[in-house]
Amino acid sequence: MHEDDLVVAFRDLRPQAPVHLLVVPRRHIPTLNELTSEDHALIGQMFQVARKLAVQSDVHQKGYRTVFNVNAGAGQSVYHIHLHVLGGRMFSWPPG
Repeated sequence: MHEDDLVVAFRDLRPQAPVHLLVVPRRHIPTLNELTSEDHALIGQMFQVARKLAVQSDVHQKGYRTVFNVNAGAGQSVYHIHLHVLGGRMFSWPPG
């Protein structure tokens, strides 16, 4: 759905919402815990792409959620950071 020098984005294989996309950096970073100050532009690009995809998927007005899961206790199962973009249904709070 998106590709540039820093990130790629595609649909999640096991969607948890009608719109469930992943924004993934090309460079391997296992978890958010390994980010450094040099990754500011990368993380900013991930969120810019998330916003663009939300607009393209027409969930930007009604609402969407962006999520990073960090380590197994938070549900991370793939140890390469990725930003979930979810929309198209109501979400509860707190998530769980």
